[in-house]
Amino acid sequence: MEVIIVPKLQKAEYKTKNLIKAIRRWFIPYLQSRYYSKEFRPLLSYLFTDWKCNVDCHYCWAWNNQKEGMTLETAKRSIDFLKSVGCRVVAIMGGEPLVRKNFILEVIKYGSKNGFFVYLPTNGILMDEEFIDEIGSADVAAINVAVDCVTEKPGLPKSLMCIEPQFRYLVKQQKKYGYLIFFNINITSKNFKDVKMLTEIAHDNGVATDYHINEPHIVERDHFKHRGSDLWITPKDWEEVDDLLGWLIDRNKSGYVMVNSIEHLKAMKDFIRMKMKPWDCRAGQNSLFIGIDGEIAPCFGQYDSGQDWGTIFNYQYNPERLNALKETCSLKCFSTCNFTLKDYYQPFKVHKWIFKHFRKRFTR
Repeated sequence: MEVIIVPKLQKAEYKTKNLIKAIRRWFIPYLQSRYYSKEFRPLLSYLFTDWKCNVDCHYCWAWNNQKEGMTLETAKRSIDFLKSVGCRVVAIMGGEPLVRKNFILEVIKYGSKNGFFVYLPTNGILMDEEFIDEIGSADVAAINVAVDCVTEKPGLPKSLMCIEPQFRYLVKQQKKYGYLIFFNINITSKNFKDVKMLTEIAHDNGVATDYHINEPHIVERDHFKHRGSDLWITPKDWEEVDDLLGWLIDRNKSGYVMVNSIEHLKAMKDFIRMKMKPWDCRAGQNSLFIGIDGEIAPCFGQYDSGQDWGTIFNYQYNPERLNALKETCSLKCFSTCNFTLKDYYQPFKVHKWIFKHFRKRFTR
């Protein structure tokens, strides 16, 4: 795959721009959250705009093409609410957010105008050059491209070859608009070799990576139709998973830019063996999930669980209730987002998180 070469001046401008964003939208809110440590102070929030998706990954519970998406009014009010409580990072989630590209473009514009680090996860299939330029001009801060394999596999439709033209253009335009690019890779029982190949392709193109371990759902959802999927990690896969995680840890230590900490990658080995101990999940206090109607949950796993946590501008923040919930759910959940937040929320580690936002390297 072609590698994009970026002049040194543009590299410096790119890193400086992302350092400023990291300080304004991550570090300053982090300091405020430490000062108000007993209050609800989200550092990031997930704005769930659509259940609908253009592909059907057999591990994904969020796919439901019968539900209508979030309105623009609700999206804007959600951003207003987050701004009022000190949050400056919002991730637009689905489903596939780009099933409504014009809507997403307006959300990005509104978030950026209000000083947010707007983070767009997508499988990339519905992207085109015009849309990439539009979201770049709207100051999207990060684009997280979900890819699980190089070429499509049964139950794993998100492949790099399906989006090769879009990926090339994303990398090409990155130096113009200054956004970050990540590969979001879900480790399943069927893509161990692909994870390594995607990691190397990302590294060669100056793209960061983050990894999830395929995990069962905490809350049952009636619409999920792939309970018999063979993508789940089972004991027969443990040795291969251990080898893969060891390989990723070595690459992490050697300087590959990964969202996951080494601690997180190591802990995946315990998680697949169901040996996890309760961990300091920050969901509900320093991260938040907002649903399509403005309803609130601490995290993805608790969304649609039947519990009432309130709505935007009326969040029922209750530390005792959160702590009681996490005593059990943290044993069954291994959220990359919240584990990463937990890891870098520690005072002596936060500088590493800031560094990752401008350390982004381009190949020479």
